[in-house]
Amino acid sequence: MDALLAVRARGITKCFGDVVALDGVDLDVARGQIHGLVGPNGAGKTTLLGLLLGLAVADSGRLEILGTQVGRAFAAPDGVAGFVDGPGLYPSLTARQNLAALADLRGDDARTAGIDDVLDEVGLTDVADDRTRGFSLGMRQRLGLAAALLTKPRLLVLDEPSNGLDPAGKRHVHGVLTRLAADGTSVVLSSHRMDDLEALCSEVTILATGRVVFSGPLTKLASENRELDYRVRTSDVQAARRLAADTAGIRVVEDAGYRHDTELLVVRALVPALDELVAGLVRSGIAVRELAPVVSPLEAAFLALTEKQEAGR
Repeated sequence: MDALLAVRARGITKCFGDVVALDGVDLDVARGQIHGLVGPNGAGKTTLLGLLLGLAVADSGRLEILGTQVGRAFAAPDGVAGFVDGPGLYPSLTARQNLAALADLRGDDARTAGIDDVLDEVGLTDVADDRTRGFSLGMRQRLGLAAALLTKPRLLVLDEPSNGLDPAGKRHVHGVLTRLAADGTSVVLSSHRMDDLEALCSEVTILATGRVVFSGPLTKLASENRELDYRVRTSDVQAARRLAADTAGIRVVEDAGYRHDTELLVVRALVPALDELVAGLVRSGIAVRELAPVVSPLEAAFLALTEKQEAGR
């Protein structure tokens, strides 16, 4: 196995009866990388995460994690932690007691000394002695992350880690994951939140009907994508509209959904044409106050690739 890879999967297939959950999946996750899994419901994301956590075994193919080939045993490989379908917690115990119980189950008394540290890391110190039955979804997600961090994993596997988090909580968790990756921990996470994946991940894998339809850097995904719609807010929308109409490769979008905002111009273009429009606006003395895709490149590619895969079934 390549020493720079935390996960190397080749030809992974997993079936549940007549249902093919994974169909010849290849996956590479570099050490110290945050790698996103994207796909519609039923695409195979949870199954793949379960294989990485040792909750299931593949029917065929080869899976290597942290330099070791995974066998036929149902057990998380050493150095791997995380959760799928939400963390398993004891509702009658406090946050601190939950972590102590997990450390006891693992037979690792040394980890109990780090409980306060991981609670602080995920921002739960103030509620450490509260029973988890009263925790919100976001608080339970953060406690699940704390439980995983208690083992000091080299590969962290997370299913919808931002689920239920408020903006402050999400920013906090993003900071934790970014610091972990900077220190060499690999992170594989699934999410339906494209903004989370774009903020965190250097590479993504898109699954549809159990197959990989794209895997690679986000920059490659954006460059291969079709035209996108962009919101352009300027100091002179009428002048900007005229300039856009005269710029090659730019199409002004006349959509009823945008007409309520008289200061907003929406254009459809590839990135090179958009760059030319922005340069033209600046040369004309028109200030650009906002420039953003209406739908993110990742979301646009996700929709295009998964719809194409579904159509070809």
